[in-house]
Amino acid sequence: MKRPLILLALLALLTSGMRALPQQPDTNPPEQPVRLVFIHHSTCGNWLADPIENPLGGDLGRALMDNNYYVSATNYGWGPDSIGDATDIPNWLDWFRGPRSAVYTDALYKENGQNFGDYGIWPRLNNDPGGENRIILFKSCFPNSDLLGKPTDPPAPEGWLTVSNAKYVYNEILKYFGTRPDKLFVVVTAPPLISSANAANARAFNDWLVNDWLRENDYALNNVAVFDLYNVLTGPNNHHRVVNGQIEHTYVGGQNLLYYPSGDDHASKEGNTKATAELVPLLNAFYNRWIATAPKEPLKVIVPDAPVATGETLMETDRPLPGGVLLESFETGAHGWEVFHDESGATKLTCAPGSTRARGMQSLQLEFNVAQDGWATCARMFNTPQDWNAGIGLSFALQAAAPGATIHVDIYSGTGDQRESYFYALPVPAEADDWTMVVIPWSGFHRVDWEENAGAAFAKPDQVTGIAFGFPSQGSGTLWVDDLMLLGSAPGTDAEMPLMPGEAVELGEAQAQDEDDTQGDVSSQNHAVNPICRGPFALPLALVAWGLWRKKHPRRE
Repeated sequence: MKRPLILLALLALLTSGMRALPQQPDTNPPEQPVRLVFIHHSTCGNWLADPIENPLGGDLGRALMDNNYYVSATNYGWGPDSIGDATDIPNWLDWFRGPRSAVYTDALYKENGQNFGDYGIWPRLNNDPGGENRIILFKSCFPNSDLLGKPTDPPAPEGWLTVSNAKYVYNEILKYFGTRPDKLFVVVTAPPLISSANAANARAFNDWLVNDWLRENDYALNNVAVFDLYNVLTGPNNHHRVVNGQIEHTYVGGQNLLYYPSGDDHASKEGNTKATAELVPLLNAFYNRWIATAPKEPLKVIVPDAPVATGETLMETDRPLPGGVLLESFETGAHGWEVFHDESGATKLTCAPGSTRARGMQSLQLEFNVAQDGWATCARMFNTPQDWNAGIGLSFALQAAAPGATIHVDIYSGTGDQRESYFYALPVPAEADDWTMVVIPWSGFHRVDWEENAGAAFAKPDQVTGIAFGFPSQGSGTLWVDDLMLLGSAPGTDAEMPLMPGEAVELGEAQAQDEDDTQGDVSSQNHAVNPICRGPFALPLALVAWGLWRKKHPRRE
């Protein structure tokens, strides 16, 4: 029986004191130029800048260039909806998990400008190596080191700039990072303040990021790392660096404020220069560890012209994504899958296991010919509700010979008159001769227009009573579906749980919050920007609704 290919390399955790990586970190620069983009504001503008141009310049841009990184950046006013203005910790939900995140990340990965702003230029490689940015550094402003709450507060979706909400935000965006093994994400912690009553909270939170964040989430990839800029700037003996073949993350207790002031909360040239010397070798170590298991080509991201209202990222890749439980491999057949279609008599649909194209021995083959104003659906209904709350969405492998077709991926909860129907409209990729992996988060599914609360996001993954692949409009072709998976549950798990008729699948305790509740006070429609570290902000975001198709009552073939 097939098992999905799961990347099992464990991301080494950087802890206080001296701790060796499982293998000695390789601090050699990349052999070939690598594109890198840095999301930042003023502090990192100074850090990147040439000291000749900026008296606070830390010459980070030159050091990165000398280590074969082609560096671009965002700044105030950058990007769609001026998302570059929004770099407070809660705003990372907007960038990576929000209604417009697919638009923002698409622009971010393509960015090749330096966007100096008023902070001074830095040198970079003469030639752009091409392709997307493969390394993403991102940092919040120093006011984010004034976190409210208590050092030991657990993650919580409520609040703004609190220890609990900051933990929650980073846990949430990690779910997106897990779908992009082709990118290296480096968190740069928010710099310290000259004075703060909550400095101990900042210390505790950044220690959590370095030591506990990935471990607590059982994160199994090498594509996420943390550089503790906060720690580096709190004292001359406080470090985050590679020394003598080991990672050193160490500090003197009680030193939780900015040691290198410049007259305000921005770090001095001395502090920025120290940070440059410590980051670059450590970044090389992060890069070499990641690139050893990273996909050789970027994953393709679909950003539809008229996205589903949530706008969540939809991906294609020919490699299975990390984590998840294999729900259907179709190796032993297509148990319980049934055909429904309109009553015109002209619409035809077959839905059965086939071996002509399969990742193993068999896949689910769907041949359709839908008449004008017709529809057809291949559905798998369950006698007992399935608890899929441990996952963050569905993924499946797809091949298609159906140019121009749009299919619906459907989710049902409840039965009879209480049944609720949700869908995601998926344009079939133009180039679908190879297997691609389609990824749809729960928030990508929306209530059909002929039911109550039309357009509402799906929020009942613990009550799934059916799934389906539908053809909502005229067209013909063939699809092959394989390796239907519950996405993002139990990273590293490759146990298969075939959905037999009437059998409930138990997946353990919930590991994800309802997507509708994740935004709360950090709605991407408002982009709250800290007034101390900001530029003018742009218009609120508009959500673009996807057109819905009306179905008739199904008739079993």
